[in-house]
Amino acid sequence: MKKTKCITLCGLMAALASAFMLTSYFPYLTIAIPAMAGLFVMVSVIELGAKWAALTYFASAIIVFLIAEPEAKLLYIIFFGYYPILKAAAERRKTRTFEYIIKFLTFNLAMLLDYGVLAGIFGITFEDFGDFGKYTIVILLAVANIVFILYDKAVSQLSGFYMYRLHNTVKRILK
Repeated sequence: MKKTKCITLCGLMAALASAFMLTSYFPYLTIAIPAMAGLFVMVSVIELGAKWAALTYFASAIIVFLIAEPEAKLLYIIFFGYYPILKAAAERRKTRTFEYIIKFLTFNLAMLLDYGVLAGIFGITFEDFGDFGKYTIVILLAVANIVFILYDKAVSQLSGFYMYRLHNTVKRILK
């Protein structure tokens, strides 16, 4: 495939992810929007490979950093934006155990970093939650990991849907 077409697809996916992130200003969509915006990077992974998908991620991350809602942009930049690239690389591993260790370790580190940054900016501490505060991080991470499992399965299903319904059309356009 010509380099120009690769750049065009990457630019289009970065623009779509960035435009989609503008909707993060709507209340209650702070986590859902970055999770869905990362799916545009998934298209680059499928069509062009990890190198081009990384360029899509970096371009979109720069734009998202400038325009999106603060918490949503943080989630996109530290996890959801590059997750499709990580997922594709992890799923090529021979053992499922290693694949899930990579995914869960990355997810949990990203969520701890997210909490740390937001707590630092907004001055939130565990003590602000009262008696519940001692267990807050453990409970939130447990629930987040369950939701992450569902998200991982959803991304797999959506990539299968993309391959079945849209891949051939996009491939024809890119030729």
